[in-house]
Amino acid sequence: MPRPDFSLHLPTQIIFGRNSAGHHIANIAAIGERVLLVHGANAKRAAWLITALQAEGLVIDTVACPREPDVALIEQCVARGRAHACDAVIGLGGGAVIDTAKALAGLIPATGSVLDYLEVVGEGKRLDAHPLAWAALPTTAGTGAEVTRNAVIDVPAAKRKVSLRDNRLLPTLAIIDSALTDQTPREVTLASGLDAITQVIEPWISGQANRFTDALCRDAIATGLNALQALMAVPEAEMQRQTSARDEMAWVSLCGGLALANAKLGAVHGLAGPLGGVISAPHGAIAGRLLPYVLSANQQACRGEAKQRIDEVQDWIAQSFNISAVQAFAHLATWSQQQGLPGLGAMGLCKADRPRVAQAALSSSSMQGNPVVLSEATLIDVLTNAD
Repeated sequence: MPRPDFSLHLPTQIIFGRNSAGHHIANIAAIGERVLLVHGANAKRAAWLITALQAEGLVIDTVACPREPDVALIEQCVARGRAHACDAVIGLGGGAVIDTAKALAGLIPATGSVLDYLEVVGEGKRLDAHPLAWAALPTTAGTGAEVTRNAVIDVPAAKRKVSLRDNRLLPTLAIIDSALTDQTPREVTLASGLDAITQVIEPWISGQANRFTDALCRDAIATGLNALQALMAVPEAEMQRQTSARDEMAWVSLCGGLALANAKLGAVHGLAGPLGGVISAPHGAIAGRLLPYVLSANQQACRGEAKQRIDEVQDWIAQSFNISAVQAFAHLATWSQQQGLPGLGAMGLCKADRPRVAQAALSSSSMQGNPVVLSEATLIDVLTNAD
């Protein structure tokens, strides 16, 4: 570790920088002529982009993604995209919106049903048509979904969140404009920020780590911890003025997305998928709550270089919070709670569900990146401690 050999999966173009979206309307407009634009619950937040693209001559239809996408929502949006005869998709919103846009880009031209292509609970078939061109404009700094090749979809019938995965699902264009994140509410800032931090920590300790992902994650871990603390240290009304911290979190989120797409994640996300199927909490909140306890479990189970890497994470957390290393993981959990992050029990996880979630996590694709195999009993302990 890190692996000396690796291959890279990257978007066609990444544009990064504050206020970059408004300066690159022509780049967005170049991806297609008949566009399906996916936005969040509030359509007004997409009005500026719709107006700008219509001025470029594009024919726009829109769909709302008011929640994390499930099979039913995806099927409805696929039908809408086909009826519009769209040749491109744009996602403007948080991770759920970006995942929805990504899934639509792959499924609108495909011939099968959603479940035909989903891993774990579906048939896991390869998409039988080339995905549409698509552009991602994230409005939160967390998931890094704008640069990954999988879309997470809830399957209520199976009580699981699983991925639609294909190398061709990488976006044609990703614009990471931190100004789009300035209005993010405090609760979402915390959850998405912890997710971003998790997604630079897990590829760092992953058995699939390589020199490219190491270069992204090494500095981003401390950067994310410091920036998130800066954001949470002020009242919500003042958070939008913390532009430097927002810029840093956008960078950390991008690093995490690129890293997870080119290494692996780990037990946090291995557990988060099954958890997302049984509780309705946001993914970032789940990941943030699990992170300290998974790190502790991994530290106890790992040896050699894998343990050394977890020890380094422990040191970076300690330095960021100005505490001793031995306090680091427990302090991160306590600090997150003090900022308003609930435990898994408060999110809706019942004690009786823990064994089923732990067992399901063992087969998760994310679990394959964990630096050591954690037993079902250990995973149940993690869920219990994170309650």
